[in-house]
Amino acid sequence: MHRAKLPYNDYGSAMRNRLGGRVQKLAIDAHLGCPHRNATDGRGGCTFCLGEAFTPSYCATQHSITEQINAAIAFHTSRRRSADIYLAYFQAGTNTFAPIDKLKQLYTEALSHPKIDGLIIGTRPDCISSEILDYLEGLSHRYYIAIEYGIESTYDATLQHVNRGHNYSTAVEAVAETKARGIDVGTHFILGLPNESRAEIIAQTTTINRLNIDFVKFHQLQIYHNTPLAREWLEHRERFLFADGFTTEDYVDMIVDIVRHLDPNIAIERFASQAPRHHILYSPLGGIRMDALKDKIVNRLNTLNAKQGDKL
Repeated sequence: MHRAKLPYNDYGSAMRNRLGGRVQKLAIDAHLGCPHRNATDGRGGCTFCLGEAFTPSYCATQHSITEQINAAIAFHTSRRRSADIYLAYFQAGTNTFAPIDKLKQLYTEALSHPKIDGLIIGTRPDCISSEILDYLEGLSHRYYIAIEYGIESTYDATLQHVNRGHNYSTAVEAVAETKARGIDVGTHFILGLPNESRAEIIAQTTTINRLNIDFVKFHQLQIYHNTPLAREWLEHRERFLFADGFTTEDYVDMIVDIVRHLDPNIAIERFASQAPRHHILYSPLGGIRMDALKDKIVNRLNTLNAKQGDKL
């Protein structure tokens, strides 16, 4: 079937071109936790974070990496999501938060699975080292290797406000060190963090363009029950862009502006995120499906005769 050309650099298409086939990421929970959330010095983790909201159901009750991969393949196959290439996606937690020998054991088990062709490793920019990057560089000569860094904002004031535990320069350094070894880099950014205006959210796209990343995920801020951010939301609603009156159409308009300012060499993997509804106190997008949101964004871009990077 002929695929209509999208007005942005779509991650799925970019990965097909990069690896020569349809790619499916298989989420894995290596139970490594988070150095910021698990710290004993009272840091307490990011105010927005609820770890259990990010783990897919098919890996929640599995134990070994191999069992999780098998369960993930069965899950996607049952939903008729065929793939030529499977990548083990170490998603939940901070997946470089362990001694190097432990990491080697986990990554080796994943790569030993007969259907796995590479790794995507989710982590924090302040939880990476030259030793880990050197090891991953070696793996990248035989497998596809990518690292996804949760950066969340380019503004230090925001990172401090949400108790992120690192500043933006830490992220810049981590990305540069990773790219220097020829490893693909993805990043996450949360749109709508406290005290960030629409104009500031759009403006940070220029900063993102300077990172030299390969792909990006944009997530709308969702307020999870039983988090410090939930208390802030209830007590200081005026700090949030996504307050009363903000609509899905407003979000689409904002994403379209971001896309038009984003370097077209950066593949876009996500425009928003989903989580189990019972965890969510508030989301600006309600219950809209991600494919429906994508259609709205594509339609808006096409209506404007716009495309990624046309406002650079």
